[in-house]
Amino acid sequence: IMMRYRNVKEFEAGRGADGMRQSMSGPEGEDLVIDLPIGAVVTDMRTGRKFSLLKDGEKVCILKGGRGGLGNEHFKASTNVTPQQSTPGKPAEEADFHVELELVADAGFIGLPNAGKSSLLNALTNADARVGSYAFTTLEPNLGALPDGFIIADIPGLIEGASEGKGLGHKFLRHVKRTRVLFHLISLENTAIVGVYKTIREELKRYTAEHTDMSGGDDGTGLDKKPETIILTKTDVLSGDEKEIKAAIAAAKKKLAPYNKDILVVSILDDASVKALKDEIVKRLRD
Repeated sequence: IMMRYRNVKEFEAGRGADGMRQSMSGPEGEDLVIDLPIGAVVTDMRTGRKFSLLKDGEKVCILKGGRGGLGNEHFKASTNVTPQQSTPGKPAEEADFHVELELVADAGFIGLPNAGKSSLLNALTNADARVGSYAFTTLEPNLGALPDGFIIADIPGLIEGASEGKGLGHKFLRHVKRTRVLFHLISLENTAIVGVYKTIREELKRYTAEHTDMSGGDDGTGLDKKPETIILTKTDVLSGDEKEIKAAIAAAKKKLAPYNKDILVVSILDDASVKALKDEIVKRLRD
């Protein structure tokens, strides 16, 4: 929808007309309605006031037209049968706006590049997110739909310093602002599981701090305060027999235990684990 406005720099509603003879008022100008997608945030560049569109068909008035002037008929009285005075109309409101899209999703996938976010999104939802064996395969947010219509957003991987502009993911964190829960994906390829977890958590905290207004209130971001579930991915990369693999997974969970988060495990090569994870995610979103 927003592409249609790509080269449009200025919008103007219809102009009202002057009053006419025989005590006739001038017609009002026609309203200008601009269609925007759900999740659009319109910001007044002068005042900083924000308008968020979160529902289909929702309408928000961001500017008011000018008020018409009073014609001579308004001043008619028993002592002034043919008044000559009138008043000019008031000018319409004008402003400069910035429009930004924030995806509306129920859950968000976060994690380092190559944590398996896009692959898991595809496995869970039959989405068609691009995947690859190199960092930053995901360049734009991806969406996938679960049973019951729940939407998952997968954003580009975060790296240390993302909140300061490094990497790609920081630009897209706004797309998980409105999620109800975050799923933090950590690949079992990583030997420093705790370090990986802490890196992402620190970036969420920094992003939240930078998007908190000067009065100390939060603008709705609060990414570091959202409910979080850890998902350990790529169990298929672990070597050894079944007993050794289970021991490696248990060791990873033990390292993360101090953070008091629910921990789930999945391999996209194991249909049973994918189904179990899908059922668990849907259950959590229903609650």
